[in-house]
Amino acid sequence: MTYALWTLQALLALIFLFAGGAKLVMPLEAMKGPVELPGFFLRSLGVIEVLGAVGLILPGLLRIRPGLTPLAASGLVIIMIGATVITLVGGDVAAALISLVVGLLAAFVAYGRWRLAPLRGSAGTRGADAGRRPVTTD
Repeated sequence: MTYALWTLQALLALIFLFAGGAKLVMPLEAMKGPVELPGFFLRSLGVIEVLGAVGLILPGLLRIRPGLTPLAASGLVIIMIGATVITLVGGDVAAALISLVVGLLAAFVAYGRWRLAPLRGSAGTRGADAGRRPVTTD
């Protein structure tokens, strides 16, 4: 399960890095679609998607605050729910299905890293036992 989740996290990180990066560098005129969204909103989504992509990978890779990975995945699920709804309102069912599938994959990562195969932090940050010394009897 761990290998499947890491593979899925890497795939989703690439997708969101590409999508978020495109929203940050493309001219606003090129991002116009069937539903008009304000430029500031699109740029903000780009920042959120890039940060979400980073949050899928770095906490587990660095073993610093690994509990952020399911939170990042959950945030990306919310983004994809909005993308699915807006795309459906615009009338593009195929693109809405793609957004839905990406959102479901992010939901699986969130659940997987929360319940099925949670990431572990460094030796000094393991939950309730952090800061406790082992009891020795001499």
